[in-house]
Amino acid sequence: MLSGFARSQQLEFAEAASSDPVRAANVLPRLARQILAEYKHEDRFTQLDNLYRLRLVAGQYAEAQTSIAELRSWLSNAHDPRADWINRHSEIYARAKELSTTKGLPFSEAYAQVFRDAFSRFSDLTAATVVRPLAVLSATDFQGDFECGLAKQKGKSTIALAEAVQLIRDFQMASQFRETASLLPALVAEDDERRYVTEKEFRIRAPDGGTLCGVSMRPRASTAKLSTLFKFTIYVEPAYDLADARLSAGHGYAGVVGYVRGKACSPDKPVAYERDGADSSAMIDWIAAQPWSDGRVGMYSGSYSGFTQWATAKHMPKALKGIMAGAAAAPGLDVPMEGNVFWNFSYPWLFYTLDRKDNDDATYNDHKRWQRIDHEFYVTGRAYRELDKIDGTPNATFDQWISHPSYDAYWQSMIPYGQEFTRINIPVLQTAGYYGGGPGAAVYYFGELQKANPKAEDYLVIGPYHHFSAQYGVFGLLGNEYDSIGGMTLDPVARIDLERLRFDWFDYLFKGARKPSLLQDKVNYQVTGANVWKHAPTFAAMGNQSRRFYLTPVPSGTAFQLSEKKPGNSNSVVPLKVDLADRSDVDRQAPGGGVLDDAVDSWNGVEFISDSLPQATEMSGLFSSNLDFHCNKKDFDFEIDLYEQTLKGKYVQLTSYWTRASYVENRNERHLLTPGKRQHLQFVANRLMSRQFEKGSRLVMILRVIKESGRQINYGSGKEVSTESVGDAGAPLEINWFSDSYVDVPVSR
Repeated sequence: MLSGFARSQQLEFAEAASSDPVRAANVLPRLARQILAEYKHEDRFTQLDNLYRLRLVAGQYAEAQTSIAELRSWLSNAHDPRADWINRHSEIYARAKELSTTKGLPFSEAYAQVFRDAFSRFSDLTAATVVRPLAVLSATDFQGDFECGLAKQKGKSTIALAEAVQLIRDFQMASQFRETASLLPALVAEDDERRYVTEKEFRIRAPDGGTLCGVSMRPRASTAKLSTLFKFTIYVEPAYDLADARLSAGHGYAGVVGYVRGKACSPDKPVAYERDGADSSAMIDWIAAQPWSDGRVGMYSGSYSGFTQWATAKHMPKALKGIMAGAAAAPGLDVPMEGNVFWNFSYPWLFYTLDRKDNDDATYNDHKRWQRIDHEFYVTGRAYRELDKIDGTPNATFDQWISHPSYDAYWQSMIPYGQEFTRINIPVLQTAGYYGGGPGAAVYYFGELQKANPKAEDYLVIGPYHHFSAQYGVFGLLGNEYDSIGGMTLDPVARIDLERLRFDWFDYLFKGARKPSLLQDKVNYQVTGANVWKHAPTFAAMGNQSRRFYLTPVPSGTAFQLSEKKPGNSNSVVPLKVDLADRSDVDRQAPGGGVLDDAVDSWNGVEFISDSLPQATEMSGLFSSNLDFHCNKKDFDFEIDLYEQTLKGKYVQLTSYWTRASYVENRNERHLLTPGKRQHLQFVANRLMSRQFEKGSRLVMILRVIKESGRQINYGSGKEVSTESVGDAGAPLEINWFSDSYVDVPVSR
């Protein structure tokens, strides 16, 4: 990091430049030269990465190339795989600027000359990796950040050193991509023509007559038949998809990206989830029949494309030989509902994916529209099934989804269910994170496959990642490293390249390479706070002990005590009262929310906190719970959030669980509660956690009723929840949690 002096150092910056990007462009070269006079950073990567950008903006093109070369040499000495390709795009740009300046050539001519010369020496893999950000990113990806940085300078005549460096970085990248945007398509196409056989829009006919589309690339120089890496997706992003196929081809595979029926060039009507398993299988059959195919196909990618892998495995086409699914979705289990509680975010997603042949970004990014719907739904208390009426746009798919509130045959038909897992006899690798979307589905798929087919070769890699980093790892397209999540710094060992793992995995399956070293057992998990990976054969084996904490009514500050000693009076209670008709909290700013934060949110809930742990303690696995209670309603939705509270008062997010009480016993069938009767809910959580607690830390549990604008609101009348409105709220929900309720936390010793 910058020294304390450097961080606080102020540099002159003309105030007028803050509102005029053109004037700023004239000011920044002088500012860059001023910073270069004594710029230092304690992190070597950051030092060299910033130096070359500062030198580019300062017009020091030869020196910029030297900094890039030094960075790659440093990475090479550290055996970092990024060394072969990182910043090659900027090196080409710097050489072209130097050539244009020293030889008086037009920049377009200089750039084409340098590009061709550099790419003539690149391997297919290096070329594919260097091309990807050039094909996918644009000046607008950086211009917005640059203008935002300028806006922060309004009314100021000086700028802090750190902010100045960031402003110059954003300006440099926006300028580079703007100057090369018109030159790249022809140059990349020329290089692709030399290296690959490309089909940008092939069509195949599904057995039922539907049309499927896709793109493919394969190495032109290959004389042998090829294994295929295949992604099947609902998201149509031509530049990104071609870059994906190119990267597979660069690794010596045939790369194929196929689209859900009705997307891209398919004339059919697009439908989410319902036909994807059969359609993907049809495309795999087509791939296997091509003269260039060796009859082996591996599927990869994540989120929706993780779901399509499991949907395909339900059909088990002959050529499918392995999958690698990242943060896979599981319709009916985590989208559009989780714990049988529907999420509002699925409503705009349908317009994004089903409105057009490509992605409807303009509609999806109309955040004011979606916020207005959520706000009006909450404030007016209208029934959930009226979201499309609030919006004013019919949404037939959304209506169909909410007509299936149980995990019934409609959802079960989309992915493997029950005994269908016994047919899955191919190697499976899943990647997932402890946070955000995807963890629950990964646990479901892994657990069901282990139960149905214990001998299956299946692996899970899970760590402190969110929905996107669980698919791609912590490295961006430009080689930049994301070293934190939600305010929590990642342990060094957690900073892995999941894209590299993908190719190591398929090289193991298709090329006889060694199995990736991370896959030492079925469950491979990073213990946050301990800087280690551990490995276990099952979820249960992640913890060799369990610690039981009772939900007592004994006050502990503003919370209640989580006690490892069972209360003597099991009839004592912790009361919770929630007025489901109240909307005075509509504009409430919730505290906390980060993975590492200063506060937690106990709104509409109660907080329990344990005594300080006398020694460092690892909590790893799936927690379970028994909630003993009585209430005055036939149903309610609830959530449990677990945290570590450190000695410094910080909160570290561990895991969450939420569900509809009437579905705890069986997600397939609703069982209403009996008001006024003492009853209990027993369950095992569906999201993994692994955390090394510091000595002196405490376990915090928030037990809340779900009542918010972004999810269904269960008023407890016993009617179908999507039909309930605020008129069904009646008296406030009252729950008494008995003190023999507990949570069991898995512990490793």
